Amino acid sequence: MTDDPPPNPALLPSGLRDLLPPEAEIEAASVEAIMSSFAAHGYQRVKPPLLEFEDSLLAGAGGAVAEDTFRLLDPDSHRMLALRSDTTPQVARIATTRLAAAPRPLRLSYAGQCLRTRGSQLAPDRQVAQSGIELVGVDSPAADAEIVLVVADALAAVGLTRFSFDLTLPPLVPAVLAAAGLDEATRRGLARALDRKDAAAVRAHLGADGAALARMLIELLLAAGPADRALAALDAADLPDAARRLARRLQETVAAIHARAPGLKLTVDPIEFRGYLYHTGVCVTVYAPGRQEELGRGGRYLCGESEPATGVTLFPDAVLRAAPRQTPRPRVFVPFDMDPEAAADLRRQGYATVVALEPATAPMAEARRLECAQILTEHGLSTVATE
Repeated sequence: MTDDPPPNPALLPSGLRDLLPPEAEIEAASVEAIMSSFAAHGYQRVKPPLLEFEDSLLAGAGGAVAEDTFRLLDPDSHRMLALRSDTTPQVARIATTRLAAAPRPLRLSYAGQCLRTRGSQLAPDRQVAQSGIELVGVDSPAADAEIVLVVADALAAVGLTRFSFDLTLPPLVPAVLAAAGLDEATRRGLARALDRKDAAAVRAHLGADGAALARMLIELLLAAGPADRALAALDAADLPDAARRLARRLQETVAAIHARAPGLKLTVDPIEFRGYLYHTGVCVTVYAPGRQEELGRGGRYLCGESEPATGVTLFPDAVLRAAPRQTPRPRVFVPFDMDPEAAADLRRQGYATVVALEPATAPMAEARRLECAQILTEHGLSTVATE
């Protein structure tokens, strides 16, 4: 019988990872650049806790992410706690309770970590950073447009110049299918077919009697792409009243965005209805060219029982992977006997100073060992020679 080797202390559960230098510093600086951009647009920062009582965290909009949520028993209260997997429901709780009397529209921002029970094939990480905004108390195309425009500015603040916003209407397909009087099995089958963008399956589910509905759905499916083309297809479609109101709202939102940012790239997918179940109107997903992963997502929902709200959550990890490579602040080695004020002046200029804690016999070699690109000398900064 042999003893099993001890577990590797660096081994982490699947979907979790350490972020090391310099990436951790770059991520933190990028998040703060995003948050600073949000603040410049009047969005005030809130900081909800990581854990809440299960029955409050998963109430209302939070119920849509219940399957992604870790739970544990609180040894203090002996009640079940839930660890957030999405921050939006927490901000909605804050808006409807602690900030219920605050003037509307209420503009809030947040940044923090979320933990999910499972990752996906495209996004395997289970610990996910989020930075986002919520605009509470207004239901208008101007409000829908504002969150897109504010997020565009935040992405520019971290160096992203090429990105697109894919606008969707998650309630539109359910509204069309409900008005068609289809049985539940047919509606489920159609939903799956539309989700897969499978035109042949749409025709098969509706048969000859549903040829007109199938033709309309397929036309909308094929219209996905640039906003003008998709909106024209929506305008031409024979939509029931509830779906027509949604389509009109999307048209007004696109017009409001282009009125303030005519060059912003917008695409529309009329029949895309994936997303959080709490979304009630115009939704948005942010992409960068050539990348499949989402940089962010959000849309319109109800805050509490009835208050209109909309927002977008950015995923800083994905944003950084799409943005130009950023470099951490340059490191300068400061020998033991150098003037402290000289080092302080370098920090004010944006340098990171690595101050020796004891005299070094070979300062240049010590600077190289500590991965400093420069060294402070009596004559100013000198470049550290590479070996």
